[in-house]
Amino acid sequence: MIQLSDHFNYKRLLHFTFPTIIMLIISSIYGVVDGYFVSNFIGKIPFTAINFVMPFLLILGCTGFLFGTGGGALIAKTMGEGKREKASKQFSLLIYTSAIFGIILAVFGIIVLRWIISVLGAEGQLLEDSITYGQVVLLAIPAYILQCEFQCLFATAEKPKLGLYVAIGAGITNIILDFLFIVVFKWGLVGAAAATAIGQFIGGIVPVIYFVRPNGSLLRLTKTNFDGIALLKTISNGSSELLTNISTSVVSMLYNVQLLKYAGEDGIAAYGVLLYVALLFQAVFIGYSVGTAPIISYHYGAKDYGELKNLRKKSLIIIMGFAISMFVIGELLSKPIVMIFVGYDHGLMHMTQYAFMIYSFSFLFSGFGIWGSSFFTVLNNGLVSALIAFIRILVFQVVAVLVFPLIWQLDGIWFSIVGAEIMATIVTVLFLIYKQKKYHY
Repeated sequence: MIQLSDHFNYKRLLHFTFPTIIMLIISSIYGVVDGYFVSNFIGKIPFTAINFVMPFLLILGCTGFLFGTGGGALIAKTMGEGKREKASKQFSLLIYTSAIFGIILAVFGIIVLRWIISVLGAEGQLLEDSITYGQVVLLAIPAYILQCEFQCLFATAEKPKLGLYVAIGAGITNIILDFLFIVVFKWGLVGAAAATAIGQFIGGIVPVIYFVRPNGSLLRLTKTNFDGIALLKTISNGSSELLTNISTSVVSMLYNVQLLKYAGEDGIAAYGVLLYVALLFQAVFIGYSVGTAPIISYHYGAKDYGELKNLRKKSLIIIMGFAISMFVIGELLSKPIVMIFVGYDHGLMHMTQYAFMIYSFSFLFSGFGIWGSSFFTVLNNGLVSALIAFIRILVFQVVAVLVFPLIWQLDGIWFSIVGAEIMATIVTVLFLIYKQKKYHY
């Protein structure tokens, strides 16, 4: 059994992080499966509606990553200091707090949903379909927040494989129910949303049942006390991941607005396909970052700077390997991937494939910004982590998607993500060099 205190070579590092990577990929399949069934069995406008409302839903759900990554770093550091009982109390406090937040956010989301979608420019059937899908999925937001949180904390508890099994169960449930609700029962968008919501309930509630009972992990849900300092540290540590997810969703909304202007509803549908594939590919980077987070935090807490340096060096090489592989896959398989979603519409398929071949270049760079932001989170430097996330998404991507189309029209929108990721990689490298002496990595 691999323990956080071990020395990690490439094989051990990949073996420990592999379940988390697969878990994140499977979790990303929710939207992909919905997109496939809706696009092929309901229609193009309902498919566009899912892509239109999804960024707002993700903004609410990403609170789970705030508690998961920020809390995971704090809990792993506490365990590295040899304080196991305190770590379980911190773990319990975060789970209870995030569940309460989830309920509040679900109510808020249902109240403002129509207004948000209207402000973004949706009208007619696109507006009504977006609301139909969003209202059902919002009912599962508390469970989705817990699911995102546990995706991070399973690795901290040294149970990444258990997290993988839960994700597989939730994912298979979603796929089966999508087929039943959409193809067999013909419930349309309500069926698609219900399948996703039920899958999220499984992903969020099953881990709660596991950690409430006596278990073989390092953590357990117990009675706890309010610890304002622990919550503040969690929010500080996880703010970059929260900012990353919120920023990504806000930028997606901005992309939708720009695409509606330059390419109409087909542009949003094409962008939706790009996002589905990007979610799966970037889940590899995010999964690796989440999987290595407790290892890095543990050795940082134990002041094992030699291992910290080893982890930093090997992680950058692994990220580079992933990046090249994903770029090659994206370029070679762009046509069959696109055909899965929009093969029934020749014009839309051509637009989407062309966009995807440009978008694939971003995979060469995006992993470095994702991992770099996570790296500083687990070193308990939420400020630098948040700066990387903020610059990468809210500065570079927003500027690019607003300026590039003025020069290159629709092509500028597809190129904007590539330019933004290149600049973000440069910023990440500069921060890694600047902070090397302080953290001894």
